Amino acid sequence: MNGRRYALTAGVLFIIATVADLLGAAVRPDLSGTDYLTQVAAQGNRVAAGTLLLLIAAFACAGIAISMYPILRKANAGLALGSVVFRTVEAVMYVIAVVSLLSLLTLGQQHVSAGAAERASLGAVGGLLLSLREHAALAGVFAFCLGGLLYYFAFFQSRLIPRWLSGWGIGAIVLMTTAAVLALFNDAAVTGYAPLAFPIFLQEMVLAVWLITRGFSPSAVRTGDMSASEPAIPALDDHAPVAA
Repeated sequence: MNGRRYALTAGVLFIIATVADLLGAAVRPDLSGTDYLTQVAAQGNRVAAGTLLLLIAAFACAGIAISMYPILRKANAGLALGSVVFRTVEAVMYVIAVVSLLSLLTLGQQHVSAGAAERASLGAVGGLLLSLREHAALAGVFAFCLGGLLYYFAFFQSRLIPRWLSGWGIGAIVLMTTAAVLALFNDAAVTGYAPLAFPIFLQEMVLAVWLITRGFSPSAVRTGDMSASEPAIPALDDHAPVAA
């Protein structure tokens, strides 16, 4: 197996995850205003469309590491498995964020028809759901950074892709982690630190195009196949008897 199928799958999933995430964020209603529950209730179709796109992005995120695992494990099984674990955790966190968004839609519909006395309590619940959504999304970013860092290190070690591209990924992930830490301590969204997030966005699109058009390095894949499948040949002992 030359790894072409795995590279093509990973490249397509990188693009699907990015495009679906961007479209999902653009489609869903604005949640920053004080009257966000009313806006969410009035735009149920946008919430549903945004939810679907964000779910697609979440599953694609996990699929990226899973699709590369058969190749990466030959280079470094520990890093390959770790990338699958953390990118799956990322997907779970994004699903939690999506469920919170759907819950906000239901709460918003109740808020519109509720009396003045009930709206205060519904608003408090809405605030909790909004906070859960934001914190789950931030946890997903941290999981993404860990998972991405692991497979970029594996790429750098194995030369499955050019080292300039994997090195770019490592540096961009460090910047993305910095953005997540700043968001954590400032109780803000990671999108507020877009300049720090842009390098990994650009790098992943370049990586996706590379994987689709060029694939993994054939020589690196063959080296991995040999190391994974061929048993080591023991050295001859000078003092051991040789069969006639």
